[in-house]
Amino acid sequence: MSKFEKKITLAITGASGSAYALRLLECLLSANYQVYLLCSSAARIVFDTEVGLKLPASPDAATKYLTEKFNAQPEQITVFGKEQWFSPVASGSAAPKQMIVCPCSTGTLAAISQGMSDNLIERAADVVIKERGQLILVPRETPFSTIHLQNMLTLSQMGVTIMPAAPGFYHKPKYINDLIDFMVGRMLDHLGIKQDIMPRWGYSNN
Repeated sequence: MSKFEKKITLAITGASGSAYALRLLECLLSANYQVYLLCSSAARIVFDTEVGLKLPASPDAATKYLTEKFNAQPEQITVFGKEQWFSPVASGSAAPKQMIVCPCSTGTLAAISQGMSDNLIERAADVVIKERGQLILVPRETPFSTIHLQNMLTLSQMGVTIMPAAPGFYHKPKYINDLIDFMVGRMLDHLGIKQDIMPRWGYSNN
């Protein structure tokens, strides 16, 4: 029996919002999930730009770096490269049933909506859809064009959850981390993971 609660695929693209991804990863690890991590080249650039994190390009080096950074258990984080087609996430017989793309660029969203699989992120999402698993996309763009909205509608009609990075303010946030936790808390809710990082409606600080 696995020592981890569940397995999940976390994909990170080049959309703005890398802090959401890092906080989500932290929460998934705290919930004792084993995480298969997919990170695009653009995402590594955004990590450096937004939070000063220099994620190694090598999957093995990135795995070691994140394991140490988050003090994760051995084998709890595995980073896969964009063309590692023999990784578990590329096959319906081995991929986790849950996947979240956070943040999700509109380019990745478009590719997923059309069933394109030019890299491992797109292939992993395609696998989750075809296997009737749970796929959550967290787009961060504004405004949305008609093309973006049509792609979102297509995916929503397939059962994909579209969760734009649009935090609420009813909990009276004082810091950026409060806004980050609002969104990550909603993601955890939809993944069925118990969380207390975000106050519930009706229980916010007044």
